Amino acid sequence: MNYKLPIFCGLFFMSVVGTACAERGSFDLDRWDSVIQNIRNKAITENISYSVIDSALKSPVFIPGIVKSDRNQSEFKLTLEQYLNRTVSDERIKSGKKQRATYPTLLSHVENTYGVPRDVILAFWGMESNYGTNKSKYQLTNAFITLIYEGRREEFFSKQLIALMKIADKNKLSITSIHGSWAGAMGHFQFIPTTLAQYGADGNGDNRIDIINNISDAMYSAGNYLNKLGWNQNEPVAVKVILPADFDKDLLNGDTKKTLTEWTQMGVMQMDGTPVEPGDTVVGLVADTKNIGKEVLETSEDSDVAPVPVIKAYLTYPNFYRVKKWNNSSWYAIAISELSDKLK
Repeated sequence: MNYKLPIFCGLFFMSVVGTACAERGSFDLDRWDSVIQNIRNKAITENISYSVIDSALKSPVFIPGIVKSDRNQSEFKLTLEQYLNRTVSDERIKSGKKQRATYPTLLSHVENTYGVPRDVILAFWGMESNYGTNKSKYQLTNAFITLIYEGRREEFFSKQLIALMKIADKNKLSITSIHGSWAGAMGHFQFIPTTLAQYGADGNGDNRIDIINNISDAMYSAGNYLNKLGWNQNEPVAVKVILPADFDKDLLNGDTKKTLTEWTQMGVMQMDGTPVEPGDTVVGLVADTKNIGKEVLETSEDSDVAPVPVIKAYLTYPNFYRVKKWNNSSWYAIAISELSDKLK
């Protein structure tokens, strides 16, 4: 099968030499053709319609920039404070409140259907796509084919492409019009295809699921996903606390879990210095241990007691770990907690 490599890849050929092409000495057209044929064969066995298969594979494009992004994912270096300043900004809070006023009925329906508070839905929406304003630029069929060819996670991206083709077929979507991130996340809440296939929900009753162009479908899908993760609307995600300055920092990565009573007995305090209310709920503790500052528990101005050194941290409730199943980052989960609190 003689698929021609689009000309812009040829123009980028020399710049690809540190990535996919370099390892083979040149772009491997035989491998490219094999990838396309394997996808076609797999799609046929999965009973995907020929119209979708032909649309997806008619003019595949290799995108060097995607290979570069996959090979050079930067290490996360922001402090927690820097990350929160960037993600829970005044502008994002303001925009979230505006969206809350714009979609009161829809948010209410999602909350009543799935038991996920509207402020939580808004927080995920803000974090994932800045309320739909961050537009994805890559045609997802080309992104996936590029990543399959690159080969580092060939099986994973093959599953994503087949799932995307099934979604387009089932919901009568133009597959070449579906755009997303270089790694395949799409829509208002940045679902990858396999997640959408499992948790996508029809929010407006038209028997189609389109999380890119239909905000009802997007919100219902997000609510359904969080519900299936076990979201507890009666518990927070994380709560700010302070700890004694000599608190064991090895306990502050969220992996060690104890009851609220046990943490209280170890000196965990509310922000005003009073003990955390005891209880049987099992929670963790998270702090930015690499950037612990010289925080102090301030005393009243007329007190003779010197300020007490403390560590700022977060009690992490079961919902915190549900957020991490969405995005496995403690900073992300804390940002969801902070932003949702601001949007209540």
